[in-house]
Amino acid sequence: MRTFDRNRKHGIVIRNKSIGMNVISYKAIRKFARKHANARSSLEAWYKTTLKSSWHGFDDVRKTFNSADIYGECTIFNIGGNNYRLIAGINYEAQTVYIKEILTHAEYDKEKWKTNC
Repeated sequence: MRTFDRNRKHGIVIRNKSIGMNVISYKAIRKFARKHANARSSLEAWYKTTLKSSWHGFDDVRKTFNSADIYGECTIFNIGGNNYRLIAGINYEAQTVYIKEILTHAEYDKEKWKTNC
């Protein structure tokens, strides 16, 4: 949950009330779920869990999602019982997860995503 404080001198200041991660962008989840309706509930669960999490390194990610893996600069999450993969970049200092791609398992196996990591 975010709150907006008005400050006459500096405009609007956004403060994240929760301690959790920020996820950029939910639009990627919506877009993928439109095409793959079976993934919607699993992606929603990943999103809600991630928002409530506070990660300071990959060990923290693994405590939340024990099947997460790293490839280069990317973190790979298994979604929906290993049917889908969410590829993300994580800035631990900024507490931000950047969704790079969401793929079916078949798309993931083609390994084209690796060029973005």
